[in-house]
This record gives sequence, structure tokens and C-alpha cells, in this order.
Amino acid sequence: MFGLGAPELIVILAIAVLIFGGKKLPELGSSLGKAITSFKKNVGDTETSTKNLIDDLPGVKEIEAVKDQVDKVKDFGRLFKK
Repeated sequence: MFGLGAPELIVILAIAVLIFGGKKLPELGSSLGKAITSFKKNVGDTETSTKNLIDDLPGVKEIEAVKDQVDKVKDFGRLFKK
């Protein structure tokens, strides 16, 4: 994990306990977990809304249909090259 071994992690944990105290660490961990979860959710929502926005643009569906037809022709052409 990032080149950190057990001794390094123990030192980091000991420093965190000294700075924040034993009672505050679980609260900090919980807050950090909630923040990471919220960040991941928002990134996923952004990706979904961006995809929906692109799909709603005029011409995108027609371009995808043409691309599919071109791919079919390429596949058909490969049959005769053998």
C-alpha cells in the first residue's frame, strides 16, 4: 500500500492518536468515509448526466446508426478477404 509497511502505519496511527485523541478518531474516520462515498456518488451522477446530455444532442443517434452500418460492412468485407 504505497510502499508503507507495518512500522510506518503504526507510527502514523500513533501520531494521529496524539493529535486528535482516541475519542475523535472514529468520528474522523466516519466523516472521511461519508465524504468519499458522497464524492463517488457525485462523480457517477456527473458521468450519467453527461452521457444523457450527449445522447440528447441532435444527430448523435444518426451517427451511431451509420457507425453500426459501417461496422457491418467491414465485417462482411472480411469474409471475402479469406
